[in-house]
Amino acid sequence: MRTTGCSNEYVRTGDEGTRITFHFCPTCGATVFYESEGMEASIAIPVGVFADPGFPSPRFSVYEACMHAWVIRPEGAERML
Repeated sequence: MRTTGCSNEYVRTGDEGTRITFHFCPTCGATVFYESEGMEASIAIPVGVFADPGFPSPRFSVYEACMHAWVIRPEGAERML
């Protein structure tokens, strides 16, 4: 994994104690990607970064305990509770 370009970072500790490093665009402040402690070989990219209404639906539903009431889990998505 390799990323290039400038980003600002914000580190927070998740509910289970792992640190998550968010990388933000220094111009607009949008989250570009984030990294989770213990998963150093991977990065997560929010779907909204792509700004593509035709982007495929998620295949996994994660952390539903904090899901907003208006969020609808895609039919057939695997639940990772």
